[in-house]
Amino acid sequence: MRKRAATRQDDVLKVLRTCDTPMTAYQILSRLQADEPDIAPPTVYRTLSALTDQGRAHRLESIKAFVPCRCSHQDSVPVLAICDDCGAVDEHDGSAILPELTNLTDRNDFRAARHIVEIRGQCGRCAA
Repeated sequence: MRKRAATRQDDVLKVLRTCDTPMTAYQILSRLQADEPDIAPPTVYRTLSALTDQGRAHRLESIKAFVPCRCSHQDSVPVLAICDDCGAVDEHDGSAILPELTNLTDRNDFRAARHIVEIRGQCGRCAA
């Protein structure tokens, strides 16, 4: 039986929220297959694409993994701080830097489709 897109999105978000670190599409697929063995990779990728388009999840470009959105940043830019040691991700509202990002791209006649700011380093727990 096919699930509705909204139900599938809720299922994927539930999986993402149960993990403390980013998850790849195949890790999400593996978790979902416990309850739904016939689910295929394209279904998970389509669902993740819809969730990122809606701003309900973020794709971490540098590590090709996903996290649930934990902030409300409707017309802003998420700033994602990724710990290279433990994999923890802290999400911050980047509304303060959005005007400067826009100025940078406008100066070169570049029209950004989306903004993704990732900061890689060491979290406070790992640095201690």
